[in-house]
Amino acid sequence: MAIKHFEFNNQKLYIQGTPIDRLAQRVGSTPFYFYDRHLIGKRIAEIKDKLSKNFCLHYAVKANPMPALICFLSRLVDGFDVASAGELQLALDSGMAAENISFAGPGKTDAELRQAVAAGILVNVESLNEMYRISQIGLDANVQPRVALRLNPDFEMKQSGMKMGGGAKPFGIDSELLPSVVEVALKLGINIEGVHIFSGSQSLQASSIIHAQQQSVALLCKMKRYFTSDLKTINLGGGFGIPYFENDMEIDLDELSAGLNECGEKIKNEFQNSKIVLELGRFLVGEAGVYIAKVIDKKKSRGKTFLVLDGGMNHHLAASGNLGQVIKRNFPVVIANKAFLKEKEIVSIVGPLCTPLDTLGSDVEVSVCEIGDYVAIFQSGAYGLTASPQDFLGHPIIKEVLI
Repeated sequence: MAIKHFEFNNQKLYIQGTPIDRLAQRVGSTPFYFYDRHLIGKRIAEIKDKLSKNFCLHYAVKANPMPALICFLSRLVDGFDVASAGELQLALDSGMAAENISFAGPGKTDAELRQAVAAGILVNVESLNEMYRISQIGLDANVQPRVALRLNPDFEMKQSGMKMGGGAKPFGIDSELLPSVVEVALKLGINIEGVHIFSGSQSLQASSIIHAQQQSVALLCKMKRYFTSDLKTINLGGGFGIPYFENDMEIDLDELSAGLNECGEKIKNEFQNSKIVLELGRFLVGEAGVYIAKVIDKKKSRGKTFLVLDGGMNHHLAASGNLGQVIKRNFPVVIANKAFLKEKEIVSIVGPLCTPLDTLGSDVEVSVCEIGDYVAIFQSGAYGLTASPQDFLGHPIIKEVLI
């Protein structure tokens, strides 16, 4: 779903039939993000078509919490997974049923837990202390909390961008402590209705994701005897990655879905009444988003050409390489109003901030461009605006549009 999935006509980027310059006029100013709802819907339909009916598809709101996007997704996915009270409010405002919303995160405050209990959503408990706190909150409110255990397995997802499980982690309860935690829950009168296992994210290797999920299934089967009733929900996390950089390969959805469907069958054999959840964020929206900024200056310094944009790392920290990259690599980028000219040049693309960190592309080959042209940075639909330091140096907050 990268650049090749967007329309270009006479060298110009079109979005749902609208040329980029006209879209910029419609938005009213640059920089801005746009998200293509057609591509998002197509991606969700493709996943649902390949997965068996054993699975429910949830969206991880942290990937992109734009309100219009959340409302759009509420009609396409089976549930939302949130990581704060703010995201919880967005999910509830969208019309998603509370029973299909879950809340994860290692540092939930008492205020957040009170909101979650009152709303009737599923709380993924991540420590014994959190278990005690949610029990007391339920007693005070005379409400039975809905609780799942987030387990930190003794394995991690290999070849993933971020390791969310295995070893010492702030996320979840170490799986070997499950028997004692279940015992505490029983004493507190808490019914454990679900399990959440999230071992890694941003993997492009179907075999790595499948292997991690096979290990998750084995862990669940091993621990089955400790649960006093059937689990209503088994959340296996996600981990599906998208290709950001040159030579990255798209994940093989056919191989991945075949392996996951086998895992789903094994779970259903052991937990007949359980809903199996896949929790995806970046994979659903990441490739459908594009960051647009305007060239406000073009300059040369000791033989090197710089394009200076009206936006930078304050809006798109990930593209600057400052959101977890060990080695700075360039996101896909084009000059959006003259994308594929024969005349090319090598440039570095920088933002307006007074820091050398504000570099969105280093030594990138693009069409020869001038001041006033539009730069498009692709693969920008996830962990973009809300994952960036928008207030840095006092620049204005930018717009997001769902097209």
